[in-house]
Amino acid sequence: MEEPLHTHQDQIDSRTRLKAIIDTAIDGIITIDTRGIVETMNPAAGNIFGYAPEEVIGQNISMLMPEPDHSNHDKYIQNYLETGYAQIIGKGREVLGKKKDGSVFPFLLSISEVRLPDRLIFTGIVHDISELKKAENALRESENKINSIIQGAVDGIITINQRGIIEMVNPAAAKQFGYSADELLGQSINLLMPEPDKSLHDGYMHDYEVTGKRRIIGIGREVTGLRKDGTIFPFYLSISEVELSGRKVYTGFVHDITVQKLNEERLRRYAAELERSNRELQDFAYVSSHDLQEPLRKIQAFGDRLMTKEYDNLSEQGKDYVNRMLNAASRMQNLINDLLGFSRVTAKSKAFVMVSLDDILSEVISDLEVSIEHTGAEIIRSPLPNIEAEPTQMRQLFQNLISNAIKFRKAEESPIINVYAKSLQRKAHLTATPGDEVVEIYVEDNGIGFDEKYLDRIFNIFQRLEGQKYEGSGIGLAVCRKIAIRHGGDITASSQPGVGTRFIITLARKHPEE
Repeated sequence: MEEPLHTHQDQIDSRTRLKAIIDTAIDGIITIDTRGIVETMNPAAGNIFGYAPEEVIGQNISMLMPEPDHSNHDKYIQNYLETGYAQIIGKGREVLGKKKDGSVFPFLLSISEVRLPDRLIFTGIVHDISELKKAENALRESENKINSIIQGAVDGIITINQRGIIEMVNPAAAKQFGYSADELLGQSINLLMPEPDKSLHDGYMHDYEVTGKRRIIGIGREVTGLRKDGTIFPFYLSISEVELSGRKVYTGFVHDITVQKLNEERLRRYAAELERSNRELQDFAYVSSHDLQEPLRKIQAFGDRLMTKEYDNLSEQGKDYVNRMLNAASRMQNLINDLLGFSRVTAKSKAFVMVSLDDILSEVISDLEVSIEHTGAEIIRSPLPNIEAEPTQMRQLFQNLISNAIKFRKAEESPIINVYAKSLQRKAHLTATPGDEVVEIYVEDNGIGFDEKYLDRIFNIFQRLEGQKYEGSGIGLAVCRKIAIRHGGDITASSQPGVGTRFIITLARKHPEE
């Protein structure tokens, strides 16, 4: 007989323990019968709904529900009892509850069916998710706001993963590169890069992952992008690195600087042209007041004397005056012709076209055939590139430089002239705007050379280091400089007396439309 008493005590203990667990639970626990009448409600459920448990026990559970569940709940139970089709029982679902004060709130409801010996009851566990939903809504609103900013941004925004695969691209970025967003998602970012970056980009990422040395991340730089149609454009790229759960992503901000770079190039050329123009004005003033005045005065002086006599009656001395006058007039004529020729190399000459510098050089060598044969000159040439230029001025440039190299040769040596080219970029990664890429043309000779302290003088008009020893007015190199500046570059030289001279001419490959 002792055994049943012991079992009965265990049952009492077990019930006490169970009641303590239910009463102290954080989540609400409610039991109802098959008619929907509340049988038990723990304190947590009372707090959640704003009632004392005794206000709810004995009432229909539908009092804790807003419409339409308030009116339909009895039917839900009836349907389940008849069909066995469970909507929440054994599954759990997010539903809305109604508090005593009439306010509605979301909670997670899980219901279990409990079969007692004499009847069926349902136990509901109520987990209030009001704060969670608020946080979710705030996060969603924040995400929507950020997404709106990204989608509406003027600048392009692109996110890639550590393998360089595009994960997000906004409409501005897609438009800048000439794609739709769908065409870019899942593609490698180097799709948007011209060579050499296209091939090297995976290496850049690997180097950064290994060494941590930053090239653009957190720094920003001007680079060149490749559009879908194959054209290239310059943009300012800034990249930020973001740590997500377990991985990194990189977000690039793309600011198109095409207009800015074109304006910079135009301004650079305008400044160079202005500087040259100012220098020419000073030179012209000097020439006008000195070199041109001298022959003019002679013409006037001897002209006046001639006017006092008839030419036929001139003495030998008179005839000498006439000869001297004619010489002076001839000299003046040559100077004026050269000056006019120099002035014709203006910024408003013919339009630029694509020119083969190789063809130009061949034509110039052909034109100078007689003097090349006469002096035994040897011309060594390497392939020259095609550039946008004015053909006539390119011919003038090569003609002046090669004829100079022949003219200023050493008496005992045949001239050897070497012509070759190098391609350069003014700034790494930038090739999109005119002026980014230049060609350096080298014309080297083994002639008499000059002292480099006169380097600034040799490109000024009418400057002659050799006095009257060689023919000419000293205008050829000034013309070369004017042509080079008009073509987005310049000219300089290195030389040693008795060793030879190397002229270096810089020319832009492309030019802004005039």
